[in-house]
Amino acid sequence: MTSVPFSTCDLCDAHEQDSSGAFRVLPPVFHDFGAVAPFCGPVHTLRAWEDNSRVREAVNAPGAGRVLVIDGGGSLRRALVGGNLAVAAASNGWAGIVVDGCVRDVAELRAAGIPIRALALMPLRTEKRGEGQAGEPVQVQGVWVRPGDWLYADADGMVLADRALH
Repeated sequence: MTSVPFSTCDLCDAHEQDSSGAFRVLPPVFHDFGAVAPFCGPVHTLRAWEDNSRVREAVNAPGAGRVLVIDGGGSLRRALVGGNLAVAAASNGWAGIVVDGCVRDVAELRAAGIPIRALALMPLRTEKRGEGQAGEPVQVQGVWVRPGDWLYADADGMVLADRALH
């Protein structure tokens, strides 16, 4: 969650003439599965195709107010985040999690107290193969997300910028 006041609508209005690609809007396909609250922070990226080994590593490390953005390739076959990982993320200071894929344990996700946005729920967990990459540019629903970008999320949607906008 955040104490920084912002509105994604106001940010969009302020940057509607930006054609540089520095300001981007994520498509409205994500749903709230964790705490329903605005959040923002610098982005840490992961690429994780049906294997949440790197997700576990990330949420067990200090989040320092960052937003974890997981490129799950839009897979609806396996859940990349569940209750245990949500609790770890909340305990370690992550501001929020965005999953281009699925999550599970919805009651536990809400109880963890961290904002989580994902495409859908899926009760099947991932395999643990030790695969995935961290800290690289990823595409989430066709939008480039780079490490260090700032993500802002509220009830109206999610936007990205190449720098803090507050």
